[in-house]
Amino acid sequence: MTTVTEKPRPVLHWDPQYLAKRDFPVVKEEPLSIRIQGNPYSVIMRTPGDEIAHAAGFCLAEGIVDSHADIHSIGYCDDVDTNVVTITLSPAKRAALSPEVLERRGFISQTSCGICGKSVVAELYRHIAFVRDEAVIDPQKAWDLIESLGDYQPMRRQTKASHGTVIMDAEFNCLSSAEDVGRHNALDKAIGKLLLSDNLHRAKIAALSSRVSYELVQKTARAAIPIVLSVSRPTSLAIELAEQLNVSLACLAPDTGLLIFCHPQRFQTD
Repeated sequence: MTTVTEKPRPVLHWDPQYLAKRDFPVVKEEPLSIRIQGNPYSVIMRTPGDEIAHAAGFCLAEGIVDSHADIHSIGYCDDVDTNVVTITLSPAKRAALSPEVLERRGFISQTSCGICGKSVVAELYRHIAFVRDEAVIDPQKAWDLIESLGDYQPMRRQTKASHGTVIMDAEFNCLSSAEDVGRHNALDKAIGKLLLSDNLHRAKIAALSSRVSYELVQKTARAAIPIVLSVSRPTSLAIELAEQLNVSLACLAPDTGLLIFCHPQRFQTD
């Protein structure tokens, strides 16, 4: 059975009454490379497990197959690497597909057969500037902000079906907020508002209503926002990328306070 959590990571647990190091597990995030007819088709970020079923369901959703009969073979690229699944279509299905259907490409280069989380972080690091802003914030106010995210989500209060992002300066003045059914979209909207008003340079904190995956770290780093707060824990790949790009990550602790996963220097803890 595939392990979907990493070994517990040492995390700085800030609480109004104490500061301590504790170990917490985080969910794994790894790339899955899907190859069709021997060619790279897409890279999907996912939690490891059920790769064959994942690739089959993905192909159905993409319109590549309509039934099990359209799949001639499906399996891992080799017996060791479960991050690459290769699919061969039946001759009839291959003949019926237009060339455009199979021309889609993922954003990650796939020049080699194997692909792993470290290669994703390395590639992203080459294209995103190191975040140099060393803003320092009050952890109590950071905790209060995460707890009060619902105040900035009128759509969620009405529908219970949207994600939200709030962006603030180092003094916790709200600069922008946005909601969307997609957490990535909510972040893009909140950042976009500041970009268009020429206020992005004031942004120091992005507070998210969901967990943090590597794409959300990528987006905040591109916006040069140094601190990301979230309700749920970040993924393993998000932490690795944040460590490389000098982005501070923190989320709600299971009891009280914050779990600070990397670059704790931006939290005034003494």
